[in-house]
Parts: sequence; structure tokens; C-alpha cells
Amino acid sequence: MDSVGRRNGDMATTAVDEVHSDEARQDGDARVVVGGGRAFALLLVITGALGLLAAWVITIDKNKILEYKAVGKHFSPGCSLNPIVSCGNIMESKQAQAFGFPNPMLGLVAYGIVICVGMSLLAGARFPRWYWLTFNAGTLFGVGFCTWLQYQSLYVIGSLCLWCCLAWVATIVMFCYVTGKNIKHGFLPAPDGLRRGLLEFHWVVPVLWVGVIGMLILTRWWSFWTGAQG
Repeated sequence: MDSVGRRNGDMATTAVDEVHSDEARQDGDARVVVGGGRAFALLLVITGALGLLAAWVITIDKNKILEYKAVGKHFSPGCSLNPIVSCGNIMESKQAQAFGFPNPMLGLVAYGIVICVGMSLLAGARFPRWYWLTFNAGTLFGVGFCTWLQYQSLYVIGSLCLWCCLAWVATIVMFCYVTGKNIKHGFLPAPDGLRRGLLEFHWVVPVLWVGVIGMLILTRWWSFWTGAQG
């Protein structure tokens, strides 16, 4: 009887562990649903909130620019600090509405979705493989669009927007960690060595990525930053 009781107790403990694990299987192997740890969920909420904040501020400033222009006045956003860090130049460029409407409107929707996913994970939600891959595709589009905007900002428009930079960093971080999660669970194929490396040093890719962008910004306007203008 004692062995039976211990066996039942072990089974109960295993069941509890499975409920609180990051991965749960339903209907055998037919359907795999994956949740997320608290840290990952908070990362999505925080990066989504930062991106949403940036999109919201840019939207407000863009509207003010249009309002002032309609009455023949000029509005300079608070983040326009000098000829290089000039949010107004970015907001008034054609690249600021790449799809025929202001880019921040896309951010208001996309970053809101990221926050919803993070909050759902905090509440214990689990999603199937197709959901995670779709979410990953969305973050891939986001980081690709941000990369295009970075090039346009540095080498075509010739100005920086601090709020845009915040959105870039938030998007890069969420993309890296969502991709890492899909690799971890085998939703995206990867060699075992790469998989183990990404899990062990998950912070390396986003840090290097953001660091490269920082170096590009530094070298693009090196004479301005160092005060060595002709």
C-alpha cells in the first residue's frame, strides 16, 4: 500500500510539473502547444510597450506637424535636438509613410499585438506551432522593415529620430527572442550546435546587432559627433 501511495504521489507530482512546464502536449503527439516563461512573457510586454510608446509619440508629433503646416506655421518635435538628431526631418520624409499611410499607425497595431501575446503568456496561455511561426513571421517583417528604415535614415534622409531608434531596438530584441524560442522547441530547424549556442548565449545576437547599428550611426556622422566639422 505504501508503494502504491508513493507511486500515486509521484504521478501527481509529475502531472503538476507538466502543467507548470513550458510545453504541454494534447491528443498525444498530434498537437503540441507551447507557452512561455515569465521572463519571456515580460520581455514581450516590455518591448511591445516601448515600441507602442515610440509609435504613439511619433503619431502625435506627426499630427502636430500637419496641423501647424495647415495654418502656415512650423512645428519642431521635442526630439529634434540638432541637424542630425532631427525627428521632424524623418516624420516629413516620404519614407515615413512607406505604405501610403504614416508608419507609426502600423506600429500602433503591431506592438499592441505583441503586448497582448505577452499578457496572454503571463496568464498561462499556450499556443500551437502555427501560431508561433506566424508570430515569428510578423517579427521578421518588423525587423526587416526597421532595417530598411535604418538605411533610409542614415544614408538617404541623413537624420535620426530617437523614438525610431527606440522602436528599432525593441523590435530587434523581440525578434531575436521569439526566433530563439521557436528554435528551442524545434519549430524552426537548426543544427544542435547552433541551437545549444543560442540557448546558452541568447543575449549575444541582440547585443551585437544593436551594437553594429550604434557603430554605423557613430561612423556615419563621425565629424559631427567629434566636432571636427570643416
